Amino acid sequence: MDLTDSPIPLAALPIAAFREHLRLSSGFADDTTQDALLEQYLRAAIASVEGRTGRALLARDFTLRLARWRSDCGHILPLAPVTAVASVELVNRDGMSTLVDSARYALQADGPRPRLVPMGSVLPPIPSGGQVVILFTAGFGAWSDIPADLRQAMFLLAAQSYEYRDGGASEDMDFGIRTLLERWRDLRLGGRV
Repeated sequence: MDLTDSPIPLAALPIAAFREHLRLSSGFADDTTQDALLEQYLRAAIASVEGRTGRALLARDFTLRLARWRSDCGHILPLAPVTAVASVELVNRDGMSTLVDSARYALQADGPRPRLVPMGSVLPPIPSGGQVVILFTAGFGAWSDIPADLRQAMFLLAAQSYEYRDGGASEDMDFGIRTLLERWRDLRLGGRV
């Protein structure tokens, strides 16, 4: 399995809100001098929260490449919430691709376990030595659409990294952050896919 995502646009990151959360000085001509550093910590916190919860926070496009289906009767997607499946493409070992008709599959947006399901009896077979490429959109939406506890966990994690950027404290996620994330964790036995 290979999962890649499109980069989160800078405009979608809540840098001003994070600056306010940190209570950095405001009203000066150089208010934004640390924005590049804040962006770095926000992106790292997003990646950490998404990795721990299996949830995409900010909506964006993902590409999933698979050598085989886990089951021909449906394939669990590795992130939630999934809002749309843009395309499913079969690629043979020579690199030739065939777009699968969207009438042959559907998204079953089942909360923490969204699935790609067949509209017939089975998903289209993946060519021997080839792969399937699934393009989908996942995430809660914009910053304001993310549940408050996940937003808070992300800010606390980014603030912890910012505060200890020169070393000193442990890089472990503190208890308060783990507590905020706990209800969003989904135990998936047998892997994420």
